[in-house]
Amino acid sequence: MNAASTPHLPTALSVNLNKVALVRNTRHLGIPSVTRAATLCLQAGARGITVHPRPDERHIRAHDVHDLAELMKAWPDREYNIEGNPFHNLMGFVRTVRPHQVTFVPDSEGQFTSDHGWSFPADAERLRPLIDECRALGVRVSLFMDADAPAMAGARAAGADRVELYTEPYAAAWHTPQRTGQLERFRAAAQAALIAGLGVNAGHDLNRDNLTAFLRTVPGVSEVSIGHALMADALELGYAATIVEYNRCIADASDR
Repeated sequence: MNAASTPHLPTALSVNLNKVALVRNTRHLGIPSVTRAATLCLQAGARGITVHPRPDERHIRAHDVHDLAELMKAWPDREYNIEGNPFHNLMGFVRTVRPHQVTFVPDSEGQFTSDHGWSFPADAERLRPLIDECRALGVRVSLFMDADAPAMAGARAAGADRVELYTEPYAAAWHTPQRTGQLERFRAAAQAALIAGLGVNAGHDLNRDNLTAFLRTVPGVSEVSIGHALMADALELGYAATIVEYNRCIADASDR
């Protein structure tokens, strides 16, 4: 069932399905299903689906990327985001699938999880031709970036359409006195990105506790990509109720 009538929300929720695939891969039964999880999340109001197909296929596998691309054809008002390192296996997927958005992440091949963004101007020259190729294919490019306001102009100069702010430092400071300072860092970085002409995405360790405060403070966030915490909540609440809760957090950010 399509859900084209889902109300527009000020920030789009994109659901990262890596952890669904991680659980599935522990057995050879094909459950839980990545495409079924995507369908349930979309039906409940998620505005997009994100996957990060790492070279070791520890979670998302190549067939998942293609299966989800086929599924997303039935949801023309939603977005498909594929993230990863463009110098590893990512570009092959971009060329064949042509998702709505690709997010370049500077992970090493065996990295446990994403933990830093690109550096500018250091990474500009090697990223620029790949960014140009993606844009020529009609794919929007987002760069995974630390909350470093001066770096935003460099990301734009390299040709990026958006940045995804790496939010783990904010999440780690949530229960500490450093929270206010971290929020200010992210506010300044987002403002610099907007001034440079970039769209702003955000993700990594955002959850139901810290999401609303982040969106109330950080301007112009177009999309949040959330996986680990969302899937942990879904184990208790189910996919549909969890998506409703995260969309409520997003909506609450507008109700000041």
